[in-house]
Amino acid sequence: MAVAGLTGRTAPALDDIDRAMLAELAADGRLAVRALAERLHISRTNAYARLERLMAEGVITGFGARIDPRRAGLGTSAYIMVTVEQTSWRTMATELHAIPYVDHVALVGGDFDILLLVRTPDNQTLRDVVLERLQALEGVRSTRTWLIFEELPGSILG
Repeated sequence: MAVAGLTGRTAPALDDIDRAMLAELAADGRLAVRALAERLHISRTNAYARLERLMAEGVITGFGARIDPRRAGLGTSAYIMVTVEQTSWRTMATELHAIPYVDHVALVGGDFDILLLVRTPDNQTLRDVVLERLQALEGVRSTRTWLIFEELPGSILG
């Protein structure tokens, strides 16, 4: 999505305060605007205005809880690469989201067409997701599964 007036850009320009605000909210999405303003050394009015702008521009798409999959009973995680027939990818994303335990769907370019993040209670359930649900979808040509042994949090804001 190109932003009007920003030729060649796919997102609005963010300044240092915007990035600091996003980092603070990524660390604690329940942070009050008053505390956020204090941490950023800006007025509450400025903090409210920036927060509203970041939400209106789609930079902030929502607020929610981060769940530890293992503690939530989903101890087996895997990336699954899916190759589909060329005309199938357009409708495949909706079908993939309907499969239980699919956490993330990405349409990608490269050696395969779709990358899935799947989180299941155990290996048997993962097997059922791959062999019974995923490979049964019309248009799926092949799948490759990589088990995730350990995950480390990342930081998209540097």
